[in-house]
Amino acid sequence: MPRSPKRKGGKIALGVVSVLVLSLTGYAWAQMQGLINGLTTADVINSNRPADGATDILLVGMDSRTDTQGNPLPEKLLREYNAGSSDGEENTDTLIMVHVPNDGSKAVAISLPRDSYVAIPGYGKHKINSAYTRAKNDARQKLQNNGVTDPKDLEVKSSQEGAKELISTVEQLTGSTIDNYASVNLAGFADITQAIGGVDVCLKASVNDQFSGAHFTAGRHTLSGADALKFVRQRHGLLRGDLDRVVRQQVFMAGMASKVLSAGTLTDPGKLSNLVAAIQKSVVINQGWDIFGFAQQMKGLTGGKLEFRTIPVVNPDYTTPEDGSAVQVDPAQVHAFVQGTTGAPVPPKPTSNPNAGITVDVHNATSTQGLAATVSQSLAGKGFTAGEVGVASGHTKTTAVRYPAGAKDSAQSVADALGSSPSLTLDSSVHSGHILVVVGSDYSSSSGQSGFRQAVVSQQPPSPSPDGVGDGDKPITADGLTCVN
Repeated sequence: MPRSPKRKGGKIALGVVSVLVLSLTGYAWAQMQGLINGLTTADVINSNRPADGATDILLVGMDSRTDTQGNPLPEKLLREYNAGSSDGEENTDTLIMVHVPNDGSKAVAISLPRDSYVAIPGYGKHKINSAYTRAKNDARQKLQNNGVTDPKDLEVKSSQEGAKELISTVEQLTGSTIDNYASVNLAGFADITQAIGGVDVCLKASVNDQFSGAHFTAGRHTLSGADALKFVRQRHGLLRGDLDRVVRQQVFMAGMASKVLSAGTLTDPGKLSNLVAAIQKSVVINQGWDIFGFAQQMKGLTGGKLEFRTIPVVNPDYTTPEDGSAVQVDPAQVHAFVQGTTGAPVPPKPTSNPNAGITVDVHNATSTQGLAATVSQSLAGKGFTAGEVGVASGHTKTTAVRYPAGAKDSAQSVADALGSSPSLTLDSSVHSGHILVVVGSDYSSSSGQSGFRQAVVSQQPPSPSPDGVGDGDKPITADGLTCVN
């Protein structure tokens, strides 16, 4: 069995960006003869799923040192990538659910932190990145007990069971039905970034991390190959560890999508050929995925219509009974966040509380740490549904309640609950069904701030950045460059 890298500064955040390219830019290159036949497929999706007006794709970065055919990667390549030694595990290192309406007008990519502590069907509560390997190992043992000895047959069939278990876990957590599945491994990542001429990124401060090998100065860089991998796998030395690494993966994918969508790559035969070859080496998709049809659906997508978000987190350093430190999430909160972000209908909760149907996002615009979490939990105690907890891009004195069109009454209910005379502002950027509270220094609460654990921002922790990029009140998109930790 191929062995995976030792967690030195975190297991490798693999080339999930290549799957994004596959999904969003297929229209130009999928017509190349032989491409589809060159992709590896797996029987992991039940084709008899009801249509719901959108396509939900689970993108998975595999912690593996092999290509899609199970061939080991060259040791020279692993040394160049600072991959470390193996530990015998094969966990899923990066999990992103992409929601695409059938009209192809927009796409929302939602990151699920790999250490999220969730219920895994049939296995109890564990880190979400272990769902795949738990089911795969059990399936492999059963196959061997039934007399299957062919290594390739064992690998293919057990891997499919692992993927099915992971899909079920994500569906249970998010409330969404996964229509398509794509996984990638280390092989081809460098080739993909090099094929498009590198990806532009921006750092708020210099980094020097011996674990990932990331040594970059503050400011803008164009990264490809080994440097690109080091950028997306660093977690040591970052303010929020794995959560900041999630943001790095998001801005890298946004940069890649922006570069490819902006032309140049898809009209250059040489670059296109190299990109296709790299994707064929590293991508596995589910059987029955109509790539041609999906590519036609996506051909009108522009960078500004591609958003990246992260599920809300309760505690990033939660002590579990048997899995060590994990990321604590509230399944009900995650479900509401995903359904609200994707625009999918959320079943009404059986309650007489009129506030339950109002999802409140809270951003902290003060220097008081944990204030957004305090306000969010206070409002949840008054019956509102807790939404995103975050940090605003700058400080402000006046607390504001922002609302989308038609939701002024809901905004007033939130303002009344706050009890600090906030201003009400119509804001078209606030999602339907949500109210955004931007907490200013004038906010006060008789409930006090002690006793509350600081919730973690579900997006990047914004701060003023060069050239006005990095607006903390907006999600990451493929339109523009966002500076990150």
